Amino acid sequence: MDLFLSTFVTLFSVLNPIGNLPVFLGLTKNDSPEEKNKVALWSAINVFIILIIAFFVGEYVLKFLGLEIDVLRIAGGILICLAGFSLLADKISTSNDSSETTNTKANVAMTPLAIPLMAGPGTMSLLIAKNNDYSDYADKGLIILAVVAICVSIYIIFRSGNAISKYLGDSGMSTLSKIIGFFVLSIGIQYIVISVRSIFHIEL
Repeated sequence: MDLFLSTFVTLFSVLNPIGNLPVFLGLTKNDSPEEKNKVALWSAINVFIILIIAFFVGEYVLKFLGLEIDVLRIAGGILICLAGFSLLADKISTSNDSSETTNTKANVAMTPLAIPLMAGPGTMSLLIAKNNDYSDYADKGLIILAVVAICVSIYIIFRSGNAISKYLGDSGMSTLSKIIGFFVLSIGIQYIVISVRSIFHIEL
């Protein structure tokens, strides 16, 4: 049980669903409550899939492709920057076409919400390390239960965004999305800078 709690707390702090709630609100500010709930659900499902894959085969995939965590972090930083630009420019799709809207919501739930904001390189490397540290099947089961619990938490926290959205209104959400966009862009740039410093061994 200690392993379950420690894994849950660590994952919660790294994925930071509460800190990412404003990003969720900004990306879904033009959506109905039902659409917001759908994005919340698929964000949680996508995070679960990514974390499970990272836990079991993440190390082998990185070795097979010859990739390093820093390279993943740079790619994630670029994706985060693109999301930040979209929020600043208020270019989140408001299309009424049902198929296009469904695809857009699915894309948002995957990128940038699930990856790289929550299930990013840091989370992947954490689970890769957990898989190496705990070889017992019972321990692996506890880690998987912690992943399930964190994904349920993500869904519950994101669903609560409906109340916040209703309180702020359209103008408040528009203002919030632009503020969030600036910080999201900054987070993306920080990802890239940290990775470049690590690759080239730059110390400041």
